[in-house]
Amino acid sequence: MPDLLPSLVIVGRPNVGKSTLFNRLTGTRRSIVTNEPGITRDRIYGKAEWRGRALEIVDTGGIVPDDKALIPQEILRQAHVAIKKAAMIVLVVDSQAGLTPLDEELARLLRTTGKPFVIAVNKVDAMSQEVNASVFHRIGVPIFPIAAEHGTGVDDLLDHALAKFFPDFSRVGAQHAAPQTPPVGPADSIAEEKQPDIIEVAIIGRPNVGKSTMLNRMVGEERSIVSPIPGTTMDNVDTEITRNGQMYRFVDTAGIRRKGKTTLVAEKLSVVMARRGLERCDVALLIVDGEQGVTQGDAQIASYAEESGRSVVIVINKWDLAVIAAREAASRDAATAKGKAKRAPGERHKPENFDAGRLMFDYEKMIRAKLKFLSYAPIVFLSAKTGERAEKLFPLINQCWEARRRHISTPALNNWLKQDVDLQRGTTPKARPVRIYYITQAKTAPPTFLIFTNQKTPLHFSYERFLENQLRAKFDFTGTPVRFVQRLRKRDRKPPSGEE
Repeated sequence: MPDLLPSLVIVGRPNVGKSTLFNRLTGTRRSIVTNEPGITRDRIYGKAEWRGRALEIVDTGGIVPDDKALIPQEILRQAHVAIKKAAMIVLVVDSQAGLTPLDEELARLLRTTGKPFVIAVNKVDAMSQEVNASVFHRIGVPIFPIAAEHGTGVDDLLDHALAKFFPDFSRVGAQHAAPQTPPVGPADSIAEEKQPDIIEVAIIGRPNVGKSTMLNRMVGEERSIVSPIPGTTMDNVDTEITRNGQMYRFVDTAGIRRKGKTTLVAEKLSVVMARRGLERCDVALLIVDGEQGVTQGDAQIASYAEESGRSVVIVINKWDLAVIAAREAASRDAATAKGKAKRAPGERHKPENFDAGRLMFDYEKMIRAKLKFLSYAPIVFLSAKTGERAEKLFPLINQCWEARRRHISTPALNNWLKQDVDLQRGTTPKARPVRIYYITQAKTAPPTFLIFTNQKTPLHFSYERFLENQLRAKFDFTGTPVRFVQRLRKRDRKPPSGEE
């Protein structure tokens, strides 16, 4: 998000409609909205445009200053980070609940920041309910009765914000110029949302495997809340960084679990949002817990990435803990009678001789066996918490992104097909010999190839796999899936006699 945009930060106690207001201002559905309190936890950034001016909108989690639990304290810390960079703060309150002690405490907290703030009295759905907002005048700041769900009163709030941010802004006639469309349209056009020079990276995986820790490690700041409680992240958290002249947009997604394991509505929505975050990315970092190994849940999430055509990097996180656990297990085995029998008489077990490289080799072999459909995905072993081997990720992301966008010319493909590929090797016994007359690349991201054959029926998956392996051996498609589209080449019919 550009730093030049003035920042409008939305704060308030839990379940007063902050995320609804954020979605209304940005014209998106980025923040999850349910009746369950405490759903938003991280800072969610968006962009709004109003009367030709652009604003940065920041949604924060519900603040409870006196709650000493881990997640509420982290929510408060994240809100403080947003408030420090705010040009103006909007304190959202509930008109139906009236002025609560927690609202007054938050108002006192905002006064200590020295930042200008206003109060948005939400859930004022009719003119007759505006009287409910009068009690909030005792706080002594501007009051704006709004209905975030329907957009009522949001225009006055935005006009006030623009007058604060842009001194040359004039509201003459603004109150009588009600827009025909919702108060704020979508912030970014399609061209801005998917810029060709930004690499979109989604961090996916099961709950509590270290996705938020990985995001914080990659961006170099405490951007996402980290706790040992599974399911801490609910919303998709987008963060843009620039490294060596290349821009990246990292998306920290909620942990994806089986449908039977999700009970709250917000958990179900968070899984849907995580799938959406995956589908709009270029490269997916599949985070696997190194201590637990590859589970059925990991395989299911990996299949989501493969089916959606995303490039994949398999990240084995907590590798430092996995090595310690394997070393301790080796020491226990060495102390048994069977372990002693393997050593020479008088020889003692030396833990320092433990071969971590051998463990990594065996671990990768096990991963390849369980995730055969991701045989093209590179594997990196690291620790997001300590940063060990984390520097290997950026080169892999760049390599996968470049492979994903690689286009092979048609002459090069057909020369490869004629000179380097023995089509008879891939033919199934007793099957009709496959002939490929012509091949061309139809599109990129992911690379898709159009092949013209003599087969009416689709090629057997084993034959496609043979073609894919031959193609990868010739051209670099590291980390990205390859698709084939088959077409039957029709024979040219001879014209009847007497016709030209």
